Amino acid sequence: MANRVGGHPKMQWNKAVVTSLVLAGLLGATTTAMASDDKVDAANAEMHGIKANIANGEKIFKEGKGEVPACNSCHGPEGMGDDNLGTPRLANQQLPFLIKQLEDFAHDRRTDTTMSVMNNNAKGLTPQDRVDVAAYVSTKLTITSTLSNLKDLSAAGTVVGATHLGKSIVQFGIPEKGVPACQSCHGYNGRGVDPVYPQIGRQKYVYLMNQLKKWRDGTRANDPMSQMQHVAQKLSDEDMANAAAYLAGASFYSLGNPRLPEQHLPYLEAH
Repeated sequence: MANRVGGHPKMQWNKAVVTSLVLAGLLGATTTAMASDDKVDAANAEMHGIKANIANGEKIFKEGKGEVPACNSCHGPEGMGDDNLGTPRLANQQLPFLIKQLEDFAHDRRTDTTMSVMNNNAKGLTPQDRVDVAAYVSTKLTITSTLSNLKDLSAAGTVVGATHLGKSIVQFGIPEKGVPACQSCHGYNGRGVDPVYPQIGRQKYVYLMNQLKKWRDGTRANDPMSQMQHVAQKLSDEDMANAAAYLAGASFYSLGNPRLPEQHLPYLEAH
């Protein structure tokens, strides 16, 4: 049975197949693809989706594995990240994106310059472990009370942008600089678009700022078609701070719409 996040209706088969094929291309995966719909039998399930052992992923997240420490030691008990450590929110993040980042860390396509541990941590897990822990955190819903507290960050000396100016960048871009709206790729208020574009809305402020600066200076370069590098190179520190300030608390719900669109790729839970 296809698992769903947050009680959203199940994806239709044709959408799941297309999404699964795109994901397989992103990850270079063919044998790990699995199912997506109750109507699809087990044989088809093994070809279209992601096989994940949630129990194993939870164990790794909470207890670690071998020399790999528990994920929650840096990302928090609910996977909400920590502004003091510069770690991101993982909870409810798109599953394909999480898997890609762990694979990129494991193969040194991305370097952890924040805490300098993610490359070794990812290498210490098997490919299936990486899928399992990514699947586990992707099912954890965002807890709004643990989003970045911009007032506290500002009081502690962190430069925090203006949310109203950031809203303009997120929703409309900066035309005079050739900067597209963040939501043109990441969806309304940065709520993410599977399988390529992650949730940047409700992400930790410090992490957003760090990553934007890394995109700009080239110390992070694992973005599809170098899109983020091209965008970040056109942003000033002030632009980044404004956009990050708005995104850190942005609501995923569009005006007058009480529900979210389909976002998460279904997967078949392994037993």
